[in-house]
Amino acid sequence: MIKQILGRLPKKTGKAGEAAAGNGTELSNSYSVARSVEPGGGNKRAGNGEYQAPAGAGSGPAMNGTVVYHSNEPLPAFKDVPVSEKQNLFVRKATLCCAVYDFADPTKNLKEKEMKRQALMELVDYVTSANGKFSEVIMLEISKMVAINLFRSSNPTPRENKAIEGVDMEEEEPLMDPAWSHLQIVYEVFLRFVASQETDAKLAKRYIDHSFILKLLDLFDSEDPRERDYLKTILHRIYGKFMVHRPFIRKAINNIFYRFVFETEKHNGVAELLEILGSIINGFALPLKEEHKLFLLRVLVPLHKPKSVAMYHQQLSYCITQFVEKDCKLADTVIRGLLKYWPITNSSKEVMFLGELEEVLEATQLAEFQRCMVPLFRQIAHSMNSSHFQVAERALFLWNNDHIENLIKQNYKVILPIIFPALERNARGHWNQAVRSLTLNVRKIFSDHDSAFFGECMQKFDDDELRQEESSSKREALWKRLEEMGGIPNGG
Repeated sequence: MIKQILGRLPKKTGKAGEAAAGNGTELSNSYSVARSVEPGGGNKRAGNGEYQAPAGAGSGPAMNGTVVYHSNEPLPAFKDVPVSEKQNLFVRKATLCCAVYDFADPTKNLKEKEMKRQALMELVDYVTSANGKFSEVIMLEISKMVAINLFRSSNPTPRENKAIEGVDMEEEEPLMDPAWSHLQIVYEVFLRFVASQETDAKLAKRYIDHSFILKLLDLFDSEDPRERDYLKTILHRIYGKFMVHRPFIRKAINNIFYRFVFETEKHNGVAELLEILGSIINGFALPLKEEHKLFLLRVLVPLHKPKSVAMYHQQLSYCITQFVEKDCKLADTVIRGLLKYWPITNSSKEVMFLGELEEVLEATQLAEFQRCMVPLFRQIAHSMNSSHFQVAERALFLWNNDHIENLIKQNYKVILPIIFPALERNARGHWNQAVRSLTLNVRKIFSDHDSAFFGECMQKFDDDELRQEESSSKREALWKRLEEMGGIPNGG
């Protein structure tokens, strides 16, 4: 049966908006890795306290890896009972699915596990095929069953000693969760419930409340990408359906990012949360609210600081670019923020920053460009002179963008003097042939645009080089005289 489940899984979508764009009737994406679950103890995810089950859920299980609800007799199928009995049968099946089993031992409770799996699959079909509004009893039972199964204890293996630059984390073998065969179907029940047109948000918000959402957000720190993918789609659906929760969800995500940037620099779900935010930002109305601009300045820009930025940079860059495209006046703020967190010794990170910079400049207008072009091209000149050829290449590739080249040409009398020394040093002595070729192309662009001004910059550069050589010669001569006079010991 599980092969039939997995066979119905669609391929992963690229963005949160696409992931949530379906009608909730197809099984969500599945991966081949998961995280471990430790039997025993309460939820150990930091930050939100314990989830309080909705009223009527007092008979919830202790999370000790044993059967909490138990029945030796299989329940009838929904199709075998009259309509008047279907709600009662749903409650019984949901109660059966509140059983928590020890999946670490595959030989334990085989019959009960199979009964629970079958019941979960029937709940999926029931929620999917519903043709009337869900009652409050149904909502209560679904939220209780989801909370008991998903808001579980977690004690993953510590990873403080491993590198967090991106490559090592990707190569690290994720911890496998043997209970995923059940957890996946629980997520599917909940996803289809949230996405269903038969779910009344005004009633459901009593059970999918702030406490529930905080515990759901806690799960984003899962090491299992399958789980994070379900959570991403579900949270996006909740954001779309429950308008009353939107400010709270944004604030809660902000707090996760604050803790990540300024305290821990460790969180597995930053990319997925940014993917959701990318879709949210895309839907912001114009003019942008002040709170949204502050979010850009105080949350998104500082996310460039952590060493693990490579793990989520694509999603972060998309969010940043969305802001600039919606309000071009934010370009100056964004570019200065990038310069503030510009990497000094991390070449791969610098290449990413240059790529993001190109996307931002693509959406930048002349007035905002002129406000930040002096500090910007001081940094670009420094990157052009990098001994790491990929950094130098990426900086010189900016001239391949027609919009950016046009902005530079309109301000060449300010920009060329800033970058001319870097161009000349590359052309005369960079070790990489490709960098030298790109440099000569950029020099030709400036020379063709205004040969007279280019000649003035060349003359100034030669004069500066000559003065520097004379200064160095005088300094060396002075030290030599001092040594001869005995003022400075030889070698001092």
